[in-house]
Amino acid sequence: MREVRADHAAFSIEELERLAEPLVLRGFVGGWPAVRAAKRSNDDLLAYLSGFDAGAVVPVSAGPPSLDGRIFYNDRFDGMNCERGNARFGEVLARVRRCGGETPTPLIYLASADVDACMPGFRGENDVDFVGRAPVVSVWIGTKTRVAAHNDLPLNVACNVAGKRRFTLFPPDQVDNLYVGPFELTPAGRPVSLVDVAAPDLERFPRFADAMDAAGVAELEAGDALFIPSMWWHGVEASGPEAAGGFNVLVNYWWRTVPSYFGAPQDALSHAMLAVRDLPPAQKAAWRAMFDHYVFDFDPEDHRHVPETARGMLSPMTQDNARRIRATLLNRLNR
Repeated sequence: MREVRADHAAFSIEELERLAEPLVLRGFVGGWPAVRAAKRSNDDLLAYLSGFDAGAVVPVSAGPPSLDGRIFYNDRFDGMNCERGNARFGEVLARVRRCGGETPTPLIYLASADVDACMPGFRGENDVDFVGRAPVVSVWIGTKTRVAAHNDLPLNVACNVAGKRRFTLFPPDQVDNLYVGPFELTPAGRPVSLVDVAAPDLERFPRFADAMDAAGVAELEAGDALFIPSMWWHGVEASGPEAAGGFNVLVNYWWRTVPSYFGAPQDALSHAMLAVRDLPPAQKAAWRAMFDHYVFDFDPEDHRHVPETARGMLSPMTQDNARRIRATLLNRLNR
């Protein structure tokens, strides 16, 4: 895994956007007051974060030590292996601090909560300047946790504030080897690999060996960050500074480089599964050629024969064009 030492104040976000592979950013947020508190002690970190507590209600997952921190499906695949609910932010902090020191360690996990909602003012002292962009900024706090490999559409800078985080990253083309689970029922909104990266069952999932050959590993300490390009699969294991459990915190920034009116590719994939996937082979081959021509290999020069005033969907994507396409899709889907 490629690494650089880079302070966020001197690093170019545009440079990250040009990357096609993950990059470890050593010391990227090492100057944050939250990181300095975490390096002193878990109690100092708890006190620092509690100073921003506004009483927000946040999502929390909890489970017994037998889970070993793994957030996954139950044995019947009709739900998750842990309990889910809501609690006050301060209560979650206190439970993580208390339970993180227990051996064995129970699972307490706050996932993807809006930083500004649950810690107003935190970004005034701990932030990365995204130079005119408007990233979604989330916080993740827990005892030991293990999250299955999944991917995300936005680009991601994951800033490790406290504890340790181990990312196992797979290129997008490894999807065939990751044994991805259901689309409708997921731990956190995205389909996940059914393979336990920490203990892969290669008899049940033999192609995962090929995925591991293509994988990279990033080990983050407090103050480090990781850039994850769009659609790269990543499994994450988080722990505290102690050998058993501990207090770990991550703040991440998600953003896209295209306008907000662009459609969501996941919606297109779902519709293609509905409309194309189960067609007879010859028809699927015909639609593959159409998708290549109009989507994956699209070249505006191929459509110069169409008068400019009549190009419609063949024109460059603008907000007005996107609005017309959405209206057309809604009319067709509601027939």
